[in-house]
Amino acid sequence: MKLMTLNTHSLVEPGYENKLKLFAEVVLRERPDVIALQEVNQSMGEPAVERERLLALGFVECRDCARRVEKAAIEAGAEAGESGEDVEYGAGGRCAEVPVRADNHAYRLAGLLAEGGAPYFWTWVPAKVGYGRYDEGTALFSRLPIAEAEWMYLTGSWDYKNWKTRKALGITVDFDGTRCRFFSLHMGWWKDEDEPFAGQWERLSGYLRSVPGDVCFLMGDFNSPAGLQGEGWQLVSGSGWRDTYGLAAAKDDGVTVGGVIDGWRDDARNADGTAPDAEGAENAEGAGNTEGAGVAEAAPENGMRIDYIWVNREIPVLRSQVICNGINGPVVSDHYGVMIECEPDKCPGRGGL
Repeated sequence: MKLMTLNTHSLVEPGYENKLKLFAEVVLRERPDVIALQEVNQSMGEPAVERERLLALGFVECRDCARRVEKAAIEAGAEAGESGEDVEYGAGGRCAEVPVRADNHAYRLAGLLAEGGAPYFWTWVPAKVGYGRYDEGTALFSRLPIAEAEWMYLTGSWDYKNWKTRKALGITVDFDGTRCRFFSLHMGWWKDEDEPFAGQWERLSGYLRSVPGDVCFLMGDFNSPAGLQGEGWQLVSGSGWRDTYGLAAAKDDGVTVGGVIDGWRDDARNADGTAPDAEGAENAEGAGNTEGAGVAEAAPENGMRIDYIWVNREIPVLRSQVICNGINGPVVSDHYGVMIECEPDKCPGRGGL
């Protein structure tokens, strides 16, 4: 099984049109079985795509997972209405209220892949207003049919206009007789005073405990540098999850962020002294989404590994490599991607959480 994850930056990325096509070419060449994407945006003013067109391109609607989400939220200590709004779950919530629009990054990628002879099943869920003008969310693509698509809130906030609101998106796929679950995640920062990483991890862990037994992968941007003790990486690994980079028989340096990016831009310790950009000022007023004005750590000059593929049991991982970093594929985002090859069917019962 080949898995890939990338924080796309999508419509915000300079030279977006060309980079979208370049990334599609990477996918067509590598043919990963499952792809997790974060910061998957669409313009709020674009026309909605007709349902028939979406289904023809393999779109799978998020189903109502209200009972499990509610149970996990209660176990994690979250209460409905924390945001001050009457928010519904699942198919009756934001997933249904916000349509897929014509410039949706995932929709356009699905079209390019289908045109290139590699149709995928896919799903997308919006979580918040990004940069004051986008519906921003996460997406998952699968070459195999998606048995179920689900989502849950990672944050205490369910306010769609709050740029710190986050959701986890999950799918279930049968891989050679092994039931596998995949989640696309974009986590917050460890020291965020409003929505810290630890709280988001607690909610996610509570939800995952409610449906145990499957091989499960957590894929995405964790905003937490690898190996840093006392913060996110240690919390996840200490919870029994395996970092597939560590399991890999072959690997590279693993760096997924090569410089200062949104969310790591505003710390005074950044080597290049970059001041907050225009989006940072917009966020300070609560209008936009630059991923973290004043809450993130400094980005080291030599880069960070903050994008991961975690698995809930020890499985054979043949290799882990960084993609779209200018060495293994063109740079298409402010993050590099991660791709692994693994064999989840070889150890389906070993060491599960």
